Amino acid sequence: MGLLSSKHSKVKPAKVLMLGLDSAGKSTLLYKLKFNDVFLTLPTIGFNVEMIETGQNIAITIWDVGGQQKMRTFWCNYFENADGLVYVVDSTDKQRLEDSKKEFELLLKNEFLKNVPIVLLANKQDLPGALNAEEITRKFNMQKHCSDRNWYVQPCCAITGEGLAELASAHIHPQILTKVFKNKQKLKRERWVDLPIPSLVC
Repeated sequence: MGLLSSKHSKVKPAKVLMLGLDSAGKSTLLYKLKFNDVFLTLPTIGFNVEMIETGQNIAITIWDVGGQQKMRTFWCNYFENADGLVYVVDSTDKQRLEDSKKEFELLLKNEFLKNVPIVLLANKQDLPGALNAEEITRKFNMQKHCSDRNWYVQPCCAITGEGLAELASAHIHPQILTKVFKNKQKLKRERWVDLPIPSLVC
């Protein structure tokens, strides 16, 4: 019992939000990261949550929150105590790219997400016409809008797993963890994350 308690006491929990417009591929990505498999998913009404343990003794709890317009109003209920943000973009949906950018910029202005490091996933790279990482970086003006935090843009495909080796090979990749949690390590914060269902009131 003592050894078990000691082992778990060394695991640092981290809360990561996975946000983005509906149909960006968030839930498919979540389950690909968790199970290394592809599942048929429906539009998320509410949220999905999974815990992924890494090789760096960090247990990452990923909150995948629905991206429909009516759900975006409730995103703010999940911001508190977030250690990282994964923002998923459909790289092929040029018609809604501006909407995605606007939502992204609103997130950056929220006080709860101040200085929170970001990984922006340019998803659906397997489809024709997908914008690459450099194009997404320019479109979202990452250098300007994320100058106050650590950030990283990763092209990927949730279906084929392309680009996810940098994020996960059954677990989140340590190099990305270093980028995502650099601020957390510098500040030497240790937050213990409970899993309550957030109140849907901003």
